[in-house]
Amino acid sequence: MDIREGLPLLAMHLAGLSVFLVAPSPAALAAMGLTYAVRVFALTGGYHRYFSHNAFRTGRVFQFVLAFLGATAAQLGPLWWASHHRRHHAHADTVEDLHSPALHGFFWSHIGWLFCRSAADPDYRNVQDFAKYPEIRWIDRHSWVAWASLAAGLALAGEGLRAIRPAWGTGGLQFVVWGFLASTLLVYHVTFSINSLMHLFGWRRFETADTSRNSALLALLSFGEGWHNNHHRYPVSARQGFRWWEVDLTYYILRLLGALGLVWEIREPPARLLKEVPA
Repeated sequence: MDIREGLPLLAMHLAGLSVFLVAPSPAALAAMGLTYAVRVFALTGGYHRYFSHNAFRTGRVFQFVLAFLGATAAQLGPLWWASHHRRHHAHADTVEDLHSPALHGFFWSHIGWLFCRSAADPDYRNVQDFAKYPEIRWIDRHSWVAWASLAAGLALAGEGLRAIRPAWGTGGLQFVVWGFLASTLLVYHVTFSINSLMHLFGWRRFETADTSRNSALLALLSFGEGWHNNHHRYPVSARQGFRWWEVDLTYYILRLLGALGLVWEIREPPARLLKEVPA
């Protein structure tokens, strides 16, 4: 473990303590909810289901939109993220899995692994399908541009509201603290919980070779990622809630984007697999 590797993560958490100094307005809380929702979808639908698993297809422009929006979550670039995730699936809960709670414990799987050198420098050979695009390589190298742009945009929006709606009692600093910092930390720990909690707690529908589990609560918070045991059974599916009652907001949004023609060939779990699923 090298504390230097995690300095940006530590800095984000320290900056997040400003929520105790800057009280929110309803507008700032609305900004927090919006940036949370957009970035959770960008991570689950973009970084995870698209860049990591090719669970649907899209055009080059919308592909970059997904990459840019995902980078606003301050979880580095799409190639970095997908490379680590593909390694996780290839070696889940083995010594080659960087964030297995079964082997390394909760803290390491949740956040500790991000402080090691191997996390900082993944092997990009397993993401050559997307590394061939220069714009994706660019946003992967300069992911800070996306989250810095979001923070700056929120500051401008807050100041604009201060000018035109002074009765709302908001401003640029408030929007940055709640719309960016607080939202980013929420997105962090919901995302990290899939690595940690979803291999420790919950129920198992499928007897996979790993310790993946399902959780309805985390599925709601993460827009469908809490159906983690389902996902490990059939990772390339864009749909992770296999039953009608398994809420998967990312899948619903992808279906809407499909109806608009922005994405297509949305992959589903095969019929033979669904026959394994109890009612």
